[in-house]
Amino acid sequence: MAGSEHEPFLSQADDTADGPAPGAPGFPGSLANPKPEAPEVPDPKKLQRITGVSAAQSALIVAVLCYINLLNYMDRFTVAGVLPDIEQFFDIGDSSSGLIQTVFISSYMVLAPVFGYLGDRYNRKYLMCGGIAFWSLVTLGSSFIPKEQFWLLLLTRGLVGVGEASYSTIAPTLIADLFVADQRSRMLSVFYFAIPVGSGLGYIAGSKVKDVAGDWHWALRVTPGLGAVAVLLLFLVVREPPRGAVERHSDSPPLNPTSWRADLRALARNPSFVLSSLGFTAVAFVTGSLALWAPAFLLRSRVVLGETPPCLPGDSCSSSDSLIFGLITCVTGVLGVGLGVEISRRLRHANPRADPLVCAAGLLGSAPFLFLSVACARGSIVATYVFIFIGETLLSMNWAIVADILLYVVIPTRRSTAEAFQIVLAHLLGDAGSPYLIGVMSDRLRRNWPPSFLSEFRALQFSLMLCAFVGALGGAAFLGTAIFIEGDRRRAQLHVQGLLHEAGPEDDRIVVPQQGRSTRVPVSSVLI
Repeated sequence: MAGSEHEPFLSQADDTADGPAPGAPGFPGSLANPKPEAPEVPDPKKLQRITGVSAAQSALIVAVLCYINLLNYMDRFTVAGVLPDIEQFFDIGDSSSGLIQTVFISSYMVLAPVFGYLGDRYNRKYLMCGGIAFWSLVTLGSSFIPKEQFWLLLLTRGLVGVGEASYSTIAPTLIADLFVADQRSRMLSVFYFAIPVGSGLGYIAGSKVKDVAGDWHWALRVTPGLGAVAVLLLFLVVREPPRGAVERHSDSPPLNPTSWRADLRALARNPSFVLSSLGFTAVAFVTGSLALWAPAFLLRSRVVLGETPPCLPGDSCSSSDSLIFGLITCVTGVLGVGLGVEISRRLRHANPRADPLVCAAGLLGSAPFLFLSVACARGSIVATYVFIFIGETLLSMNWAIVADILLYVVIPTRRSTAEAFQIVLAHLLGDAGSPYLIGVMSDRLRRNWPPSFLSEFRALQFSLMLCAFVGALGGAAFLGTAIFIEGDRRRAQLHVQGLLHEAGPEDDRIVVPQQGRSTRVPVSSVLI
């Protein structure tokens, strides 16, 4: 034990039983530190007995949740697919356009903790049903707003955040309560495939529905009908599994929810959760900026290169770049999520810090390619698309891994709250403000140059270069996560198995025998 106080953390062994430790709950008077049992994958019959849900029904539940997640992101980025038409219809500039996404994300961010609190304590299925029904109705209503009332479009986009917050904070915790270990990682990767694929379909649906109908309003009327199907599937297919049952042993006591204040205090003291959330915030900043502005930037690039006519009042704007960017988002999302999960799974056996290290590599690797995609846009649109493809693939490696990190460093009874506050942090410092910030920077730069299509392009080009810098900062946050990930994971496992009780708010120390007498030491010094 004494040696571990001086050895660098990264060089210490992973075995928690390599030194003296206190008597844990259930082991009175024991001097050996209880080693958390590695999460086992129960056979299908045992899993069904624990959760009350068969293997086939569990897979069907994940399929329904994936469909809704895809719909969630499809709706979110349909607006970006028709953004030039919205700007023209309401006669607004770049800063007002960025505000559309910022208002939605702000509402989503504020309401996420509310649904996180409810999701840890009440029936998750009914919470999701109500939220998705409300979101579908509001989205449908937003398609009938007259051009004199842009403020009403902002209001409805804010209300859409109510429904999406009710789903995004809760759905991953259902998957966590149905599967464990590698099975959970695979199911989460399937679930998070829906994010890039849904985002890409949003661009594609928005642009193609507008072309077919001849009116961008119809692009906003696609997802509400699909939302009604989602509510029906949720009600008929999804069942509520017991929280944390698959991670407990048969002789372990059931986990009971703690107070919201205690949940927040525990999350704030969890460095892996905090640092990985900061890393994910960088991902949200970059993806939020690109999601809204990439199609408009690519259109302006083509105009400057003389490959397409400018979007003038009274004309329908070209939608080819929204379609191409949507396809790239779909393909790179599938490649990135699958690549990230598979690399992490293979490296995890040799390096228990593989998850945050893969996330760091993805973000740090994407930064130069995203910078080149913006810098090369005036010279070659083909090179721009190639660099976007590589950058988005590397960026997408994070989605499923970050969710998996949260689920194994946070105990089951506060996972919805953790999901909610990760969403708050990621959106507060990430994509809630990044589209608006990019729009404001673009407008400010344009004021310094003579009005022209070239100045519009250059202003947005210089503004988007900020994304590469933020991505590099996120990679540094994931490198920090790698330092703490093993200790936080062990503490969560011990807690779930009933081998560790949390300290009170005033004292996070425990009593251990040391040199013939009892001494109070931090829990971390025993576990690490």
